[in-house]
Amino acid sequence: MAEKNISMAVIRRLPKYHRYLGELLNKDIKRISSKELSEIIGFTASQIRQDLNNFGGFGQQGYGYNVGELYEEIGKILGIDKYYNAVLIGTGNLGQAIVNYPGFNHSPFCIKALFDINPNIIGTNINNFEVLDVCNLSKFIKENNIDIAIICTPKNSAQETVNELVKAGIKGIWNFASIDLEVPEGITVENVSITDSLLTLSYLMKENI
Repeated sequence: MAEKNISMAVIRRLPKYHRYLGELLNKDIKRISSKELSEIIGFTASQIRQDLNNFGGFGQQGYGYNVGELYEEIGKILGIDKYYNAVLIGTGNLGQAIVNYPGFNHSPFCIKALFDINPNIIGTNINNFEVLDVCNLSKFIKENNIDIAIICTPKNSAQETVNELVKAGIKGIWNFASIDLEVPEGITVENVSITDSLLTLSYLMKENI
């Protein structure tokens, strides 16, 4: 993908295409034009065609897009035709919310274990998972072919945790800690900052006043 020099803006629009196409399939809609898709998603028809042309186009002039085929192809581009084993570190309020998120049942990510440092939480159960001691994290990752770590720790311990994860062989990190992590080349990090999102909302509301 890097060789094609596809922008992150395009990549971040792909999940929205996939979600709306899935909804169209549920309504038994089998084909759709870029103009019709534009009216549903909110991107311009030109933007949609440009985005999809980065990956081959998929549409036919005079016909539009086959909804089922496009849904499947975007799924492959997003990598959801594969499965990834994950662990979650930090089972506070945010960690518990993520573990209980029903969307995992329809995603390629499978949480295999939860870890925490708090002795009052270790051994308790959250959504049928026993919370394990973070001391056993590296061993668990190596023995269970874990691909991804979900970081929900306080920011003052996040980098130390990530250093251990990298040594254990983790390749992807979904980071909810309020800190920019330092990782070696080859490790993929997706940062999710609730505060940043709220501040973006604040700016947009200010501009609309």
